[in-house]
Amino acid sequence: MLSHIRPDGDAIGSLIGMGLCLEALGKQVQMVSPDGVPENLRHLEGSSKVHNQSVSKSDLTIVLDCSDLTRVGNIVGKQLIPDINIDHHITNLFFAKINLVDPTAVASAEILVELVDALELPFTKPIASAFMMGIIMDTLGFRTSNITPKALRIAARLMEMGADLPDLYQRGLVNHSFEATRLWGVGLVQLERDGDMVWTTLSLADREKANYPGKDDADLINILSSIQNVNVAIIFVEQQNGKIKVSWRAQSGWDVSKIASKFGGGGHPAAAGAEINGPLEEIKQVVLQATRAGLGTALLPVADENLHEQMR
Repeated sequence: MLSHIRPDGDAIGSLIGMGLCLEALGKQVQMVSPDGVPENLRHLEGSSKVHNQSVSKSDLTIVLDCSDLTRVGNIVGKQLIPDINIDHHITNLFFAKINLVDPTAVASAEILVELVDALELPFTKPIASAFMMGIIMDTLGFRTSNITPKALRIAARLMEMGADLPDLYQRGLVNHSFEATRLWGVGLVQLERDGDMVWTTLSLADREKANYPGKDDADLINILSSIQNVNVAIIFVEQQNGKIKVSWRAQSGWDVSKIASKFGGGGHPAAAGAEINGPLEEIKQVVLQATRAGLGTALLPVADENLHEQMR
């Protein structure tokens, strides 16, 4: 079972939840995340079973929470077609033999809960906690525009199975390391604005200065997206491999996945990303220009706004 690079709560929650479920059936399961498990998710029971590479050949390959195979790094060979693809991104490329993709789901974990129920698979407190973490993190604590009554009912059921919602919320969304907070400071000092668009950059030197061990933005993008009178927020994070990780966030009614797809990325209308080869400053200028030019076409038609509310 595989998930994507720089994993978020939904990737890890889905991986652990489904992995533990299959183990309870007596299956031999390899849970693989190319970049391991982020510090704020290591409290989940089963996180120690997640490795950053496959250790043996498998009979079945399941990819979770990935819109395309490039998101799993070098773990899946170029000639390998995965057996099962389970995801909720609207930009999913349907790359497996069997594709269970539901863009109306708030998280891949939501799809897996329904799958576990439908197949009458084992359901324990650690499994419920992992799936709950996936839903909490991808909905920013049930406050994204795509939240649905069904997702809330699923969360209630996971609580009944033993998932501690307040504790998971605190650990996943409220608690931040000293180093992550220092990184925010660097990014906020460099914050720029052009009308209804804001952006900032985090270089390798910035992360080193803050002593931040991760490869991501420490969730700074969610701070930027909360700024009043801003429709689109962007953050550029320099990577060791010469690539720039670009993250877009948009207010309701806007679709930045269309812009991200032009750079080989994808995601949801209100939350998308891409990895682009090139120098930080050069990539920043190209992306800002494309985003500003694309904002006219990124505006969802009025008739599609209800669909946007479901799919984010």
